[in-house]
Amino acid sequence: MIEGQASGGKTPKLRYGMIGGGQGAFIGDVHRKAVAMDGKAELICGAFSQSYDNTLATGDSLGLPRERLYRTFDEMIRAEAGRADKPDFIVIVTTNNAHYPAAKQALEHGFHVVCEKPLAMNSRDAAELACLAREGGLLFCVTYAYSGYPMVKHLRDLIAAGDIGDIRFVNGEYPQEWLMTKLEDTGQKQAAWRTDPKLAGISNCVGDIGSHIEFMAAHMTGLEIESLCARLDRFGPGRPLDDNATIMINYKGGARGVSWSSQIAAGHDNALRLRIYGTKGAVEWFQETPNTARLSLLDRPTMTLSRGRDPMSPRAQALSRIPSGHPEGYFEGFANIYSTYIAALAKTLRGETLAPADLDFPTVDDGLRGVRYIEACVESSAKGSVWISL
Repeated sequence: MIEGQASGGKTPKLRYGMIGGGQGAFIGDVHRKAVAMDGKAELICGAFSQSYDNTLATGDSLGLPRERLYRTFDEMIRAEAGRADKPDFIVIVTTNNAHYPAAKQALEHGFHVVCEKPLAMNSRDAAELACLAREGGLLFCVTYAYSGYPMVKHLRDLIAAGDIGDIRFVNGEYPQEWLMTKLEDTGQKQAAWRTDPKLAGISNCVGDIGSHIEFMAAHMTGLEIESLCARLDRFGPGRPLDDNATIMINYKGGARGVSWSSQIAAGHDNALRLRIYGTKGAVEWFQETPNTARLSLLDRPTMTLSRGRDPMSPRAQALSRIPSGHPEGYFEGFANIYSTYIAALAKTLRGETLAPADLDFPTVDDGLRGVRYIEACVESSAKGSVWISL
């Protein structure tokens, strides 16, 4: 196909503020670029860092006025809530420990929220955020960004249509090699906070990357976990949190699964892969080649599906941005999450009723389920890898 995604309509730009994402951070800049890709919202304020100098430098680089750069998220939320030109939503891209307090305050001041995962450090706090969002009628997105790829949507729709039959087994893996050594001891910022329980929470590997497997499996298959048995390993000497995890899963309805995530796996960059096996066939998707997938149907040759070349489901096609042979990747997937969320928020602000299709982004309830999954994995491993019901 030559055609790409149709351009957006004439909806006025929404406004957003950001908490976290200062200079030296990774994910904040990804969020900003993803929002900017479709031009549906603009950044107007920020509390980008615990260092005010960093916040000022970040704001200056983004062309923001000094009076809308704040020392703390508390200061920002309180000040912006009283402005006529306040943000329509708040984006939270801090270390894990600040997700809950920042999101809670934003919700209590009537702001819609986009938050990085995991949603909170424990399920009690995550459940409170879900309740606040529902009670306030506020849209809350948790950025499990890999679900934004068009091919993921196509496989989800293919599975839902019954093309591979009833699901029997789900195999998810997410190996990386970047923590094979004690990188956190060198002062590397990303490694330092992810391996610190005060900042990351009760889990590193499962919380950081294993939670993506849980969400993607649920998103693509619709299956719910009934119980799990986990073994969390700490191979880095003296490392307080897991850097490798193997999890057996029982799904409601009888399907089974195995999840492996690792940050000490030599030769792997960001190798998220899902293999889903049914009674009629199977699908396989690999994050590092996200524009293609394998479809194997019983008694038929295995096919390679290609985004852009092959017919996609309507939803997948709507998210496909450029012609075949031009790879779409991480930024585009992230942008698809934001494009969907911002469109839904614009309808909400106009007082329009949302259809289920408008909510095709990871929600606060997905975030809550993810935190409960992390807790169950940690509990199972701590008790000698016993089965835990969810």
